[in-house]
Amino acid sequence: MSSGVPSAAGRTSPTTQSQSTPRLLIITDHTELGRALEHHATVVWPDAECRVHAPTVSGRFHAAFTALGYDVVILDDRVERGRGEEWLENLLRREAFPPIVYLAPGDEPALAKRILERGVIDVLVRERIDHRRLASALRDAVQRRRQQISLQRMSAQARASSTFGPVTIRGHRFVREIAVGGTSMVYLAESERAGDMVVLKVLRDAPEARDPQAQFARFLQEYELISRIRHPNVVRIYDLGIADDHAYIAMEHFPLGDLRGHIASVLRPAEALAYLGQMAGALQVVHEVGVLHRDLKPGNIMMRADGSIALIDFGLAKQVSLDVDMTGTGEIFGTPYYMSPEQGHGQELDERSDLYSLGVIFYEMLMRRKPYLAANPMAVLYMHGNAPIPLLEGPLTRYQSILNRLLAKDRTDRFASAGELLACVRQLQAEG
Repeated sequence: MSSGVPSAAGRTSPTTQSQSTPRLLIITDHTELGRALEHHATVVWPDAECRVHAPTVSGRFHAAFTALGYDVVILDDRVERGRGEEWLENLLRREAFPPIVYLAPGDEPALAKRILERGVIDVLVRERIDHRRLASALRDAVQRRRQQISLQRMSAQARASSTFGPVTIRGHRFVREIAVGGTSMVYLAESERAGDMVVLKVLRDAPEARDPQAQFARFLQEYELISRIRHPNVVRIYDLGIADDHAYIAMEHFPLGDLRGHIASVLRPAEALAYLGQMAGALQVVHEVGVLHRDLKPGNIMMRADGSIALIDFGLAKQVSLDVDMTGTGEIFGTPYYMSPEQGHGQELDERSDLYSLGVIFYEMLMRRKPYLAANPMAVLYMHGNAPIPLLEGPLTRYQSILNRLLAKDRTDRFASAGELLACVRQLQAEG
């Protein structure tokens, strides 16, 4: 079946599939089209990996994104309500971007000709995709991309782009430094394996550390704990490795930042309750695998473009079953404003301590201030253990009962589990 659009791929002979698995990035806001394109790709390569990116749900790509991990990009003209040409111009300006196949309306041959002249692999009619022609375009694109990547990897620029401070980490492209802390260096990078922007956390060589082996073990523990968890409200971990004797973790990047900014912008009570429910759902899974977070605070709750949140920074997390507390007996780690009374006193913790921290965050989301403020950290810790639970006023009084159970001084008076909290949140949501 002819597509009726000028062909670029059709003028080249079919190429042989590479031994490695082709990866396709499909940019469309239309679910059915995305599925159809995935099907076309798997007919050509049964093991093809496809990622469908819907801008109206997931937002636009980061400015530094170059699709490092992909062989070919398929761009829908109707993306973001008909802004396909704008998207094409943007993508073509990105350094070393993969070859693009463009899907255009069949009744606009002038558009198809204009797009083809800009250097895309081919332009196909989106309403009736010719499989043979698409397959030829995809094979051509993959061959060109593999040649492009081979040349790039031998360049000095490619080697320099994989340098993160004193460490060279292959398969990652340096974008910028985010922070350098006492135990780690944190960078924004693009990951070939993840096919996306990532936060790259590299264990810092800190000779002044009292116990470097424990520091290294805690860093690896952070990855091992989170990597076992598959939940939409827990940060995604893409990779763990050792490079130049440094351990590193590649994890999900959150361009919208953390919950702190959203609290400052005045959350509606219903939004605060919804976020509490997402946090409870995440903790339910985290606790079920025997993990405590121990450092829950707005800065460790990240925002996604689709409106969901994700818990991050399990650096203080601990398996309940571990015989040895890696932070040392009686030592206090965490943030005083969000600590449970028992955590503030260095006592043994359980899941209910994390729920107390959620109570502090919930109050802050509702009131835009913390429940307990004092001149110094020790005074704040004293208030957690002794000051009365703050009272909500007006329409917010409907949340007082859930707040009372979260912020109870005696842990036996709190929710017994994150699952019990989640059930209470859902009941409140159902009541409107």
